Amino acid sequence: MKWTKVIALLTLVNLSFIGKTQNLKDSCLSVPLTGLHLSGQLAAGDLKTRFGNTMSVGIPFMWKTKKNWVIGIEGSYFFGKTVNENSLSTIQTAEGTITANDGAPGRLRINERGLNLYVTGGKILPFWNPNKNCGPLVSVGVGYMQHKINIYDIGKNLPQIKGDLRKGYDRLTGGVAFTQFVGYMYLSKNRLTNFYAGFEFNEGFTKGLRGVQYDTMASDGAKRTDIQIGFRVGWVLPLYRRVKDYYYN
Repeated sequence: MKWTKVIALLTLVNLSFIGKTQNLKDSCLSVPLTGLHLSGQLAAGDLKTRFGNTMSVGIPFMWKTKKNWVIGIEGSYFFGKTVNENSLSTIQTAEGTITANDGAPGRLRINERGLNLYVTGGKILPFWNPNKNCGPLVSVGVGYMQHKINIYDIGKNLPQIKGDLRKGYDRLTGGVAFTQFVGYMYLSKNRLTNFYAGFEFNEGFTKGLRGVQYDTMASDGAKRTDIQIGFRVGWVLPLYRRVKDYYYN
């Protein structure tokens, strides 16, 4: 499903909750939150030796309490065009190509793919808040980071990297990771404009996950510190509880 369809679906869900819902004006509410976020990330640490900068798209599921604590889980998929390491050198010709079944140079697309999964917890701080449900947000989390060299055979005619053979060159790497976020969350009184934005920091303590790398004929158990520093913007969908049609004075 394309991201535009996901956004349209979540928007319809949000509109279905508009009407006689919990009042944001004077109350600090307990409410579940979801949505979408987009990040631009700089690679640092050991990650920078293999890859360049990335973009990230993800979905959070959070719960904001009446005390403005925010707990949740989030998953992000990150991707980039820059790969600084050539893992295919042993199957390339002198011209840097790989010979296809028909004897012609094969066509490849090589880039970075990865994911982050975290359990998070944080706090909306009680200042700079136009209503009691928004303000500066600080959070931390723990989870898992994984990334690899994504090798795509455009012509599907390269037997050297067909099927599981590709895994010997993809440098799949993963391990425990930590994340921090410092920014601002805004939940509007009219329930239509809801977002958060700020700086994120991810640190993965990773190692190679493949048994053998075909170009070196050795396993990769080296420990790494893979760091991402980014700016994140997120659209928030609060799932407000409906209230009854009548009120007491």
